[in-house]
Amino acid sequence: MTTVIAFIVIFGALVFFHEWGHFIFAKRAGILCREFAIGFGPKVFSHKKGETTYTIRLLPIGGFVRMAGEDPEMVEIKPGYRIGLLFDEANRVNKIILNNKEKFPNCRIVEVEQVDIEKDLFIKGYPEDEEEKLLTFPVSPTAVTIDKGVESQIAPIDRQFASKTLGQRAMAIFAGPMMNFVLAFVVFIIIALLQGVPTNDPKLGVITPDGAAKVAGLKQGDVVQSINGSEISSWADVVDIIRHSPNKKLDFTINRSNKEIEIPVTPIEKKVEGEKIGIIGVYSPVEKSPLQAISSGFKDTVFWTKQIFVMFEKLVTGQFSINMLSGPVGIYVSTDTVVKSGIYYLMKWGAILSINLGIMNLLPIPALDGGRLMFFAVEAVRGKPIDKQKEGMVHFIGFALLMLLMLVVTWNDIQRFFL
Repeated sequence: MTTVIAFIVIFGALVFFHEWGHFIFAKRAGILCREFAIGFGPKVFSHKKGETTYTIRLLPIGGFVRMAGEDPEMVEIKPGYRIGLLFDEANRVNKIILNNKEKFPNCRIVEVEQVDIEKDLFIKGYPEDEEEKLLTFPVSPTAVTIDKGVESQIAPIDRQFASKTLGQRAMAIFAGPMMNFVLAFVVFIIIALLQGVPTNDPKLGVITPDGAAKVAGLKQGDVVQSINGSEISSWADVVDIIRHSPNKKLDFTINRSNKEIEIPVTPIEKKVEGEKIGIIGVYSPVEKSPLQAISSGFKDTVFWTKQIFVMFEKLVTGQFSINMLSGPVGIYVSTDTVVKSGIYYLMKWGAILSINLGIMNLLPIPALDGGRLMFFAVEAVRGKPIDKQKEGMVHFIGFALLMLLMLVVTWNDIQRFFL
């Protein structure tokens, strides 16, 4: 159960922050965001606030932000339709009732002659209470249509994705992967603040309760000045001497509270990868500093970004087999292993997965954010966008291939771990 909860929390956080990036920058650009969804498939939870419906869906394989203009508008009103109209205080249409008009006794019934709820925002028609008199009704830019009891806000052209500048559209798409890197950076900072950042000072860190250092009387915070008469200037010097001295007595000269003390310590022998080394049961020293934590968070983010790119390079060059890729099942099994190692390892695992998700989405593959950005790059060069139908077909094919790849990877995971 702990693994299930950890997996749900990590996956939910990765998807939430990714989609939140899209959502925030789309809203900043003035785009109408109809839905903010975690998961795909049937709705499990739904709550509407303002213009946006927030949903959790059944299949935990991603998420999306549904922006106006990205898909065909849900409601089409044609000449000849009989619709009901309700008005706001400025006498503009703020509700357009498509059916079940009897539930709105105060609405004004109109037979549509002409309608434009995207650009000029008007409805022209013949009201039932005005015989053969054609009237024009201005429509509020925040008006809603009501179809079978479901309200949907109209999307004037200036609220649609395609109406925004190339820079605004690109930023709304790029912001998703960007937030995955930001999330990883923040998590690495939190880990560094809580655990401390390793330093190279010759100062003893945490002493294990069953090690040679504890038996000899060494304490956390002792500063090592010399070992067997050899001057010590860094933690690396301490580690090097101890590793090469299994079962050999070492005379530590340490500074404790401005007092110089001599303490003999005999490292315990341990076999690591066939090599005999000495250990005394002391962790490396750490420093808990906000500036050090920020620096450490940045370095860790850069390091793991490079490591993931190295993995992709091996995949492309054939050094890394597709059978070694992991999908949701493989990630769940790995999460189960990490959970047993403690909360800090789990946080680090989540940060690494976040970087991986960010990089994956930036790959120039149709249906991914990187594929969208690639089309924007072509638009910037051509000076005009690519035909929406052609672009949509490319993204559809890309999505189908990605789903096929996910099925293959998931089946490989199931065979590897459960069969």
